[in-house]
Amino acid sequence: MKPTTLEEAVALTQKFTTRPSNEELLRLYGLYKQATEGDNEEERPGGFDFKAAAKYNAWLMLKGKSKEESTAAYLDLVDELSKKYM
Repeated sequence: MKPTTLEEAVALTQKFTTRPSNEELLRLYGLYKQATEGDNEEERPGGFDFKAAAKYNAWLMLKGKSKEESTAAYLDLVDELSKKYM
């Protein structure tokens, strides 16, 4: 059953029996941050923090996408991944 709210979608991701790929996790992260906070206005992580840089970039790529569009995309992605990982 497709989630209808961000809260339901986040709860559904906690029930995945297999870990999604890093690319899928970054898509989830970026969409969630864009849906909840809007455009990424944070400073770019420095040094060798590759994980933080990847998360930063995943969110930054969604700049300009509305919270509503991001929420809908997040719900669709969680629905798609739930069929694959549950």
